[in-house]
Amino acid sequence: MDLAPLIERLWRCGKQIYLPVLHGPALWFMPFTPRTPLAHNRFGIPEPNLNAPHRAALRTLDLVLMPLVAFDRNGNRLGMGGGFYDRTFAYLRGSPRWARPCLIGTAYEFQRVPPLAVQPWDVPLGGVVTELGLERFTLK
Repeated sequence: MDLAPLIERLWRCGKQIYLPVLHGPALWFMPFTPRTPLAHNRFGIPEPNLNAPHRAALRTLDLVLMPLVAFDRNGNRLGMGGGFYDRTFAYLRGSPRWARPCLIGTAYEFQRVPPLAVQPWDVPLGGVVTELGLERFTLK
């Protein structure tokens, strides 16, 4: 799903945007502006350069839009298999619904699947946005 139009609108509204950057087995979130240079990571995904002093503390992020391969009606997400998001947000497992950030998957409706097998390390989504709109999940 192309998030460029959403990012442009958020910038016009004065919002700060952060992009994930691979850092070892997890992700750092670095500031992203229209002037931020991007370089392709080992998976060919454009990301800002690492600059540790400027990374966002995870609990200061309000919302994280997460890519996915598939999702189910319970808020479980199938990613690309690297586990980067699950390791990064492991502290959210078992947290109250209001814990920050809110994790929302971005997908197309055809990516909805029957219930996925859940692993102990999986971090559930708070919702998913598709071309049909936003669906919120009840976190357990």
